[in-house]
Amino acid sequence: MLLAIDVGNTHTVFGVYQGSKLLCHWRVRTDRQTTADELAVQFHSLLLLKSIAMDAIDQAIIASVAPTMQAALVGYLKGYLHISPIIVDHRNTAGMGIQIDIPSEVGADRIVNSVAARDKYGIPAIIVDFGTAITFDCVSKEGHYLGGAIAPGMAIALEALSARTAKLPRVDISEAPRSAIGTNTESAIRSGMLFGYGGMVEGLIAEIKKCLLPDEPKIIATGGMAELIAPYAPSLAIVDPLLTLEGLRIIHATKI
Repeated sequence: MLLAIDVGNTHTVFGVYQGSKLLCHWRVRTDRQTTADELAVQFHSLLLLKSIAMDAIDQAIIASVAPTMQAALVGYLKGYLHISPIIVDHRNTAGMGIQIDIPSEVGADRIVNSVAARDKYGIPAIIVDFGTAITFDCVSKEGHYLGGAIAPGMAIALEALSARTAKLPRVDISEAPRSAIGTNTESAIRSGMLFGYGGMVEGLIAEIKKCLLPDEPKIIATGGMAELIAPYAPSLAIVDPLLTLEGLRIIHATKI
């Protein structure tokens, strides 16, 4: 079985594959102070919940934007599962050319998302990943990664709003606003966040699409908040929260 690991700035997603089938997945908090031993306790408990034997995991691949947690994961995999994982970077792209100024700067998650979009949905494509940051990634009709855009994520914006203002509270934005015109503080924040971010996403997609003319790209949304924002951004025709795990599986398949 393959263990695919997507280490983000806020959350880490684990997925266990048997062949091309995703058997189970978990989302946990990314802890940059964690150790290999702590990961062993945590992950072995998760496996037990799904009745998966520890020694059934014999392969692993990691995409990480958190170097210290990546190091702990590698220590765990080598020390407890006796696996040397594949680490995704600009050299492990399943044949996708990286056409940006400094290829080593592109995040592993952005590579993985682009590979998954290419293989699962077709190209050209724009992938919007709603994580700690919101990333927009572009794949040409020739299958090359072209770059994209980065914006502050919704959680960052909400945290800054409550931390840097005297009277604005933390608000749960999972509740949809009734109108773009908020009639109290909480509904005004929900409107600003959901309609506002939806408008930002639509605007950036429109500008990026101009760069890809005359081609009409597929638009794919992924990440923890993709399903939340999709109703406010009509261009997000495809929502695939587990796109990154699928990209990890595809890249692993090209390396074995």
